[in-house]
Amino acid sequence: MSEAQGYTATEMMTVAASRLLGNGTVCFVGIGLPSTAANLARATHAPDVVLIYESGPIGAKPTVLPLSIGDGELADTADAVVSTPEIFRYWLQGGRIHVGFLGAAQIDKYGNINTTVIGPYDTPKVRLPGAGGAPEIAGSAGEVFIVLRQSPKAFVEKLEFITSVGHLDGGDARQRLGLPGKGPTVIITDLGVLRADPQTREFMLTSLHPGVTVEQAKAATGWDLKLAANLDTTAAPTEAELAALREINERTARAHGSQGPAEG
Repeated sequence: MSEAQGYTATEMMTVAASRLLGNGTVCFVGIGLPSTAANLARATHAPDVVLIYESGPIGAKPTVLPLSIGDGELADTADAVVSTPEIFRYWLQGGRIHVGFLGAAQIDKYGNINTTVIGPYDTPKVRLPGAGGAPEIAGSAGEVFIVLRQSPKAFVEKLEFITSVGHLDGGDARQRLGLPGKGPTVIITDLGVLRADPQTREFMLTSLHPGVTVEQAKAATGWDLKLAANLDTTAAPTEAELAALREINERTARAHGSQGPAEG
């Protein structure tokens, strides 16, 4: 933690991500950082955000962060619980999800996601957790928010495997494929915020978090990172946002001990 700032880079990233969710938004949530950010939004500025997890809970209001999509806390606090096929077919593919909130292991400049393998598919250096429901969420949600830490290993020029489609090779490729929705519109990292160019769909840096430099952001990106014409500085977390986030994390730590929700 930076003593000068009073918050960590992860806290800055989580708060910045949470601010993107408006009150009343129907959000399909991934476990890990997306779930933390979505539940922070619910605890602060968006009390009526509707959180949906792929195991079936609709309107989940967990008091602690779930360990997985099958965590009983989600079903116990939900407005309703339906089958997984109904979540995907009726809610997601039916166009009823405003935002899909995802994590990633790797991402490219067009918002395509890899959560499958690092290296050749048949002989990978690392085998990742896999797809889960992310490909369907990325393909069918009204728009997609992605949150992950920024580094050259995570932000790569070319993915060796595309698990979840963003904008493919840019431009109107997504529309030509027949996918609904806007696709990925924003990436939130521990360094700043990137948004997709309206024409090329390449993600460019639009905001830097306090204390972060352009040089740091470029060094943490595996492609030639473009900058927005008017580069903003992200507003620092407020005391209320930090207090709410830390309370959520503390409750979760007490409930789960050394276990915690996997980031993804």
